[in-house]
Amino acid sequence: MKTFITICHLVFCSLAIAQDKTETVRLFFLGGQSNMDGFGYNKDLPDSLKTNFENVFIFHGNPAIGGELDGGLGIWEKLKPGHGTGFKSDGKQNRLSDRYGLELSFAKKMKSLYPNDKIAIIKYSRGGTSIDSMAQRKPGCWEPDYNANQGINQYDHFLATIRNAFRERDIDKNGIEDVLMPTGIVWMQGEADTDTKEIANRYLYNLKRLMDLIRASLLTDDLPIVIGKISDSWDKGDKVYPYEELVHYAQEEYVKTDKNAAIVRNAKFYKFTDRWHFVSQAYIDLGVSFAEKLYGLAMKKSNQ
Repeated sequence: MKTFITICHLVFCSLAIAQDKTETVRLFFLGGQSNMDGFGYNKDLPDSLKTNFENVFIFHGNPAIGGELDGGLGIWEKLKPGHGTGFKSDGKQNRLSDRYGLELSFAKKMKSLYPNDKIAIIKYSRGGTSIDSMAQRKPGCWEPDYNANQGINQYDHFLATIRNAFRERDIDKNGIEDVLMPTGIVWMQGEADTDTKEIANRYLYNLKRLMDLIRASLLTDDLPIVIGKISDSWDKGDKVYPYEELVHYAQEEYVKTDKNAAIVRNAKFYKFTDRWHFVSQAYIDLGVSFAEKLYGLAMKKSNQ
């Protein structure tokens, strides 16, 4: 609880200092498991997504297994390819990978929708993670009360990411203080919660609780959320996610009952490179779809 209060204080300070000589930056959080990590190959990127993005910045929290002490370490830098699976950070230097996720096309689309604004992305995801403590996944669980090794779970790594990101007051290093304005949440996860009927049946409750907590960490109760509907590869004709339909039902119910939430259903059309992960082009398509849905929610909210 003390950690959460500290994070709220950091966010409040960032939001409260909007005075002369500050710049407001639109902030988006990207979270989930491996298809949020991103398994697209940098070599497959079109030229338009290969170069650094002007006025788009990312804080990518170091992905860690539950119990590890370096989860959430990172630094702000200009967005570029390499923030997919295999990315690491020690809090002093980022080690980019040869992969990318949906962050590139998401940022490009958001920049076209908000052409006069600076864009900031906070990303924390970890492949194989569940949101139900009974899933018993080695990488860990996002359940806040899950007692992982050394008492550190994936939710703790998320909070560390938020705390470390908001600690920096000048993310673009231009000498002007930045005010991060939370604008939306993107969540791509659910595969790890399909193992048993009991776990899948709890997904709606667990998802609502976690999204409420992520919103609270950003001090915005009605912050727009877009979730990605999971998809089964049916590798070799066999089902990979036994109770996928129950998670589908929970995801659809969640967006029906939350007026500031929406869902992206594109994944059912994608091809896979293995049993779990999409082909490179899918992450580009996903990023655009998430951006469009979030923008639609923001417009709807502003007209209420």
